[in-house]
Amino acid sequence: MALYMKGLRNGESDRGMAQFQEMMRQQLESSMHAELEKLLDTSTGAESEVSRKDFEGFKNLFHRFLQVKGPSVEWTKIQRPPEDSIQPYDKIAARGLPENVADSLNKLVVVKLNGGLGTSMGCKGPKSLISVRNENTFLDLTVQQIEHLNKTYNTDVPLVLMNSFNTDEDTKKILQKYAHHRVKIHTFNQSRYPRINKESLLPVSTNLSMTGQNAEGWYPPGHGDIYESFYNSGLLDQLIAKGKEYIFVSNIDNLGATVDLHILHHLVSQPNGKRCEFIMEVTDKTRADVKGGTLIQYDGKLRLLEIAQVPKAHVDEFKSVSKFKIFNTNNLWLSLAAMKRLQEQRAMDLEIIVNPKTLDGGQNVIQLETAVGAAIKCFDNALGINVPRSRFLPVKTTSDLCLVMSNLYSLEAGSLTMSPKREFPTTPHVKLGSSFTKVQEYLTRFESIPDMLELDHLTVSGDVTFGKNVSLKGTVIIIANHGDRIDIPAGSMLENKIVSGNLRIMDH
Repeated sequence: MALYMKGLRNGESDRGMAQFQEMMRQQLESSMHAELEKLLDTSTGAESEVSRKDFEGFKNLFHRFLQVKGPSVEWTKIQRPPEDSIQPYDKIAARGLPENVADSLNKLVVVKLNGGLGTSMGCKGPKSLISVRNENTFLDLTVQQIEHLNKTYNTDVPLVLMNSFNTDEDTKKILQKYAHHRVKIHTFNQSRYPRINKESLLPVSTNLSMTGQNAEGWYPPGHGDIYESFYNSGLLDQLIAKGKEYIFVSNIDNLGATVDLHILHHLVSQPNGKRCEFIMEVTDKTRADVKGGTLIQYDGKLRLLEIAQVPKAHVDEFKSVSKFKIFNTNNLWLSLAAMKRLQEQRAMDLEIIVNPKTLDGGQNVIQLETAVGAAIKCFDNALGINVPRSRFLPVKTTSDLCLVMSNLYSLEAGSLTMSPKREFPTTPHVKLGSSFTKVQEYLTRFESIPDMLELDHLTVSGDVTFGKNVSLKGTVIIIANHGDRIDIPAGSMLENKIVSGNLRIMDH
């Protein structure tokens, strides 16, 4: 198999080699199909039917994976997007809003990507159930935002959650608490695909169960799976039948991804011949975002370029803030009719992300994934909108959590807004060390979250705790050496200070 893959990736043009590769590819596909059938035979009923549908999608992905010959982009063909293909948000907002905002909202569905677990932050269960502000979880805030819209404009904007097999059961249990809220909530599940052995390129699972050794044999295949799984669930057709025209898709952990009425108005007000089918919100890149995907012009179409697609020789160029000035926030606005059309035409050709993993037993596997934004090249009249940074507020770590729990932000109707007392709009750079990684441990280290209104940069390393009403300004670095502990006293004000091992406080 390794010989086949090596020849394939090198793009051998020799006719004999090409015939050999084609034979090997057919053998691999045939073996994969046989193994998938064996897996389906280990179960009956509804589970088997769902898996059969999932496996059809996986077969298509695996087939395309075997066809790939080298990088998916030729660097010399990359062009900057035309001026009018990425509009500044201010230009969109300057057009104002129509009197009938409700008409536009009634055409909208909000979709949140809810497939991830909270394991990276030391939590069990879905990430969306982690408390982020005043005991409100990501899901609570989302429901509050949409309920506020529905009450304010007397509309019916539903919420759809794309769950994974990791999050579905726990999420459905919690949804009962929103039964009396003015938000209709629907769910559908991402596909469940088999992880494949890196050497044999065959599934590592021996049956369809999710228990024991088989638990590690499955994965949700990235958010690019939304097109297939949304369509397969039947929910796409149901929403179109109810008069819905657009979806706003975002990660549930991006607290800046609220419904923007100006972008929605821009979508619905386009003339029929120029209907925009896909909007990607992008924002200016900083040094913290150098790995984020960017928009390029390629073969006459807007296209998302991810770091995984970049040839090694050009990675530094890709990370450059001067050449690639914007990155994808993964806040996307899509036409439901276009999604349905492309799915039925099988015209979604998303670049494959090959994600290598090592299982607990040491086995090397790969999982084939796709990204939702990669579909931008498939839609007509696609557009980028360069939005304010405030629309990108992801909570990936406890350092991010510290920011959104602080007095930098105020909370109203489920939405966070930067405090007007903050004199400049940029968020401080906060880097908490490994002692703060898990949410429970992080919470025990703060009696209250410090005042950060005038903070530029905070680095904390080692065994450090904060008393109540601490104020941090400018650049503050606190480093407890191994074996030492630093307790920042209640009421302390640290401005441009370095605090080290034995609680010496020095000017920075």
